[in-house]
Amino acid sequence: MRLFRKRPAAEAGRRLYAACVSQARTPELYGELATPDTIEGRFEHYSLHVILVMDRLVRQGEEAAEVSQGLFDAYIRALDDALREMGVGDLSVGKKMRRIGEALYGRLMNYEAAFTGQEGADSLETILSRTVYDGVVDPPLAGMAAYVLRQRAHLAEVKLQDLLAGTMTWAVR
Repeated sequence: MRLFRKRPAAEAGRRLYAACVSQARTPELYGELATPDTIEGRFEHYSLHVILVMDRLVRQGEEAAEVSQGLFDAYIRALDDALREMGVGDLSVGKKMRRIGEALYGRLMNYEAAFTGQEGADSLETILSRTVYDGVVDPPLAGMAAYVLRQRAHLAEVKLQDLLAGTMTWAVR
C-alpha cells in the first residue's frame, strides 16, 4: 500500500540529521571550542550542523531539495520530541516550534549571507558570537569560525549522490 511506503528523501534526511546530531556532540566543540554545554548550546550546534548540510544541498536540484526538506523535518520532529520530554505543555509546543522554525530559517539566511559575502552581511564570527556563544565572555570565535569553514569545505567535497542517499562524513582535524 502506497500510503505507508517510506519516502527515500525522508529516510535520507533522517540519516543526515543523525549525522548532524552525532557531530554536534563532538567533545571538541564543548572542550577546546568552549561551547556552553547547555540546552541552548546544544540547540545551536544541532542547528549549525543542520544548516551546514542544508547549505551544501541548496540549489542542487529537486532531489536535493527533497532531502533537505527531509533533514529539516527530522530536525523539527526531534526538537518537538525534546520539548515534550522536557515537559512543555501541548498548547505551548506549537508556538515554541514556530519560533524554532523561524530561528533556524533566520540563522540559515544569516550564515548563507556570511558564507557568500553578501554586502552588508554580518561576519561569520559575529553570527557565532550571538548564537553559539551568546552570553559567553571572550569566546574562541576564530577557532569556531575555522571549524565551521573546515566543515563547509569538507561538505563541498562530499559527493552529492552520497548526501542524497543520506550518507556523509565530517572533516577531521
